[in-house]
Amino acid sequence: MRMNSGPDNHPRARAAVTALAASKVREVANAGFGRTDVMRFWFGESDATTPAYIRDAAIAALAGGRTFYTHNNGNADLRSALADYLTRLHGRPVGQDRITVTSAGISALMISMQALLDPGDRVVAVSPVWPNLVEIPRILGAEVVRVGLTPGVDAWTLDLDRLIDSITPATRLVLVNSPANPTGWMLDPTARDTLLDHCRRLGVWLLGDDVYERLVLDPAVDRAPSILAAAEPDDRVIGVNSFSKAWLMTGWRLGWIAAPPSLETDLGKLVEYNTSCAPDFVQAGGLAAIRDGEPAVEALRAELTARRDRLIAALRELDGVEAPCPAGGMYVFFRLPGYTDSVALARRLVTEAGLGLAPGAAFGPEGEGWLRWCFAVRPETLEAGIARLADWWRHHGSARR
Repeated sequence: MRMNSGPDNHPRARAAVTALAASKVREVANAGFGRTDVMRFWFGESDATTPAYIRDAAIAALAGGRTFYTHNNGNADLRSALADYLTRLHGRPVGQDRITVTSAGISALMISMQALLDPGDRVVAVSPVWPNLVEIPRILGAEVVRVGLTPGVDAWTLDLDRLIDSITPATRLVLVNSPANPTGWMLDPTARDTLLDHCRRLGVWLLGDDVYERLVLDPAVDRAPSILAAAEPDDRVIGVNSFSKAWLMTGWRLGWIAAPPSLETDLGKLVEYNTSCAPDFVQAGGLAAIRDGEPAVEALRAELTARRDRLIAALRELDGVEAPCPAGGMYVFFRLPGYTDSVALARRLVTEAGLGLAPGAAFGPEGEGWLRWCFAVRPETLEAGIARLADWWRHHGSARR
């Protein structure tokens, strides 16, 4: 009989859960909690509140008494609006039967992988990457193989041949987050098509984490080259998305899955056994975001592009600092020469500079030595953070080289 207890005989969770790494971002953030002098750039959210038109829609739904259970796969009006949105965005028909609404993007990831993975399955992930994406397979008992991006002077790059070679007939699922958190790397259309063709030949599932697909930092481009845009309805392709980033709805916990129609019923079952349904009034806010949100999304993209350009320029003025330019998202992933322990460095910056940044080690071994800076903030906040890092670097940088 299996005993779920440790050496001290206290009850324990199962081994796959106790083996999970605690969040290193939270480790650094915990060191700064309670300090009013710390500027917080460590979490992945804007400092702007959700637009009024979204809040007003949810308030009206609450006032109207929409506080009951909803359909497992989501309200029909929101599913229809999301299907129309994806059809317009990617230029391919997407039916409502491909859409499942979830309580947050992270729930969409968990439910998608619960639908696909058995213990012992092999999963390939492009990294460094948001830790939740690769810890979910481990929770489910799968094995994760990481294929690391390569940092360059101007951008992070993917060795496509290496990724293709890592995807074998024994692989069950490939995970791609593009634009990527934390690097801002973006999968280009040629690489996407090659990857999709390879997965088709082998019968491997391909999951695209598209949370940042609208946050492309190029005025001439309004979307990333999503895998969904090249996939047929019955391809083994799932697209996962969230209202959190592009619509400034992090606290609302609302996301969606775009999957083959044949998964609709099973995804609904998994929603039932995870959260039952997304709240009705929250879905009302999501419907307003999808129907009326394009001007706000475009404005946000322009703001983020300006913030990125300012932060990259400022970092590159610091002697020896490496700061590849992100193509999308809301982060700059950079490295200070002479520092190899990113958690220790991030903790030092909290205590010595009042500057809260995420340690690169939180995103996997490929990120060790790097720091992530979320630049989705007001210009004056960004300038104050830049000044703090520059002052700290003047006093501490030369001592490390």
